[in-house]
Amino acid sequence: MARYIVRRLLLLIPIWIGILALTFLMRVLVPGDPVEIMFFGQQRDPEVVAMIQRDLGLDRPLYEQFFIYVWGVMQGDLGTSITTQNAVWDEIKARFPYTFVLTLTSLGIAIVIGLVAGILSAVYKDSIIDAVAMIFALAGLSMPAFWLGLLLIYIFAVQLGWFPVLGEMSARGMVLPSVTLGVIASAVLARIVRSSMLEVLNEDYVRSARAKGLIERTVIVRHALKNALIPILTIIGLQFGGLLSGAFVIEVVFAWHGIGELAVIALQRRDFPLIQGVILVVATTYVLVNLIVDVLYAVVDPRITYS
Repeated sequence: MARYIVRRLLLLIPIWIGILALTFLMRVLVPGDPVEIMFFGQQRDPEVVAMIQRDLGLDRPLYEQFFIYVWGVMQGDLGTSITTQNAVWDEIKARFPYTFVLTLTSLGIAIVIGLVAGILSAVYKDSIIDAVAMIFALAGLSMPAFWLGLLLIYIFAVQLGWFPVLGEMSARGMVLPSVTLGVIASAVLARIVRSSMLEVLNEDYVRSARAKGLIERTVIVRHALKNALIPILTIIGLQFGGLLSGAFVIEVVFAWHGIGELAVIALQRRDFPLIQGVILVVATTYVLVNLIVDVLYAVVDPRITYS
């Protein structure tokens, strides 16, 4: 298994180089000069513009800029924020834990709701339970996250007063944004769980387990669900990335001070080093989570060999 993990880690190297290249090219592909765009519609001193261009290395050849950028990233230097003059890594480090915890909590909610709804829908196929679960899934797929967030704020914060309205960085303040993201993500997961469970419920080993007299709960959890986990793990890994990026909008709606809100502020201020840093950290996190999912494939299903 160790060799398998090492091979997967080695495969991450070209992927991460590609992420670095695309992140770097952001400021190159944007029409016009990034510094000029930053001062768009404002009076600017040509000397200040030239100084910022020099600090960002924009006066150097493109290949040299790229190598300087990569070398800085390898040393943990993501640059300096143009607007705050703080290190980009310090800005991200102060906010990333809030986004990461919010994403994990939302994913936990999505897994619980999605598994329960999907399993019940598959076990009671074509029943009223199946219909209700699939209506819930369809509603979750169709519902914008920000709309659900505003609805939850109005009901549970404004009308009932159970939770803070906005901006409280606490467990209570995290409930509504977590539920918002979790409910939306659970809709996709429920459909995948239902589909995977239906494929295995009629397999011979499931019928054999029932013939041996095992209780239905044991048959469903230990035999059917275990063998249906591969596509479920895949969608969970993808959902993590979706929740991480979806948190950008929800953090603004709930005034949750994570990197999503930081990214929106950076976009508004046209702070290119900060935008690059946020995208690089989010993309790297997403790639690492998918590595974990790849390893879990082999743990869950012995038929997948480490070779």
